[in-house]
Amino acid sequence: MELRLDLHIHSRRSPDGCMSMSEIVARAKEAGLNGVAVCDHDLVLTDPPETADFLVIPGVEVSTEYGHLLGLFVTGPVDTRDFRQAAERIHQQGGLAVLAHPFQRHSDLARLEPVLPLLDGVEVWNSRADRKNPRANAMAGELARSCGLRPFGGSDAHLPQEIGNGVTVVEVEALTMEAVKAALLAGQARTAGRRSRAWYTARSQLNKRRRTGAGWTAYLKWGAFALKCLAQDALPWPGSNWNEM
Repeated sequence: MELRLDLHIHSRRSPDGCMSMSEIVARAKEAGLNGVAVCDHDLVLTDPPETADFLVIPGVEVSTEYGHLLGLFVTGPVDTRDFRQAAERIHQQGGLAVLAHPFQRHSDLARLEPVLPLLDGVEVWNSRADRKNPRANAMAGELARSCGLRPFGGSDAHLPQEIGNGVTVVEVEALTMEAVKAALLAGQARTAGRRSRAWYTARSQLNKRRRTGAGWTAYLKWGAFALKCLAQDALPWPGSNWNEM
């Protein structure tokens, strides 16, 4: 059977998230997905809900000196911000270490070379990544192909409207964690997605300021950022609205 999975979603357990687990599952089902990976910032989902005919894959997004690292199928804390240690702890738990949106803010491939051997794959489609660097996803795809790394795709959704804007498509024999992980490791996945509105990023940043008790200067900066996002959404974006890799 063919499964469509969004392998990068944030719940309200992230400072900039707002969705409950039940809301994530309901919205994902509406979007025609068969499963999601919940990857909150530096916080592992240790008790994923069990839902009939739908998978909630436990994950985490670790902030490291080389950028963000997704841990999929993890079962316990990844209590380090060191990239090498984080990858090791993910693997010790039987999880997959996936480099998230590697070129969202940087275009320097050389900085990543020391950690590429530690990876199980690269996020080649992230629905938020292209906003600062229009070639971010294309560059991630080129990196995966040139280094023989498995492709992964996700929306990086922080709001319900973003769920399903990035998907990983795999063929499996059963809707189980084991079957999905085996299919991903086989490297036969396809990715597809559409770019999320920049305004959704602004909304999630506003959530973060409210929840962390930010000062008025932070809100002033947010206002300027929000105007930039609105302007960006008003401009036509080159290329197709739905991309497959």
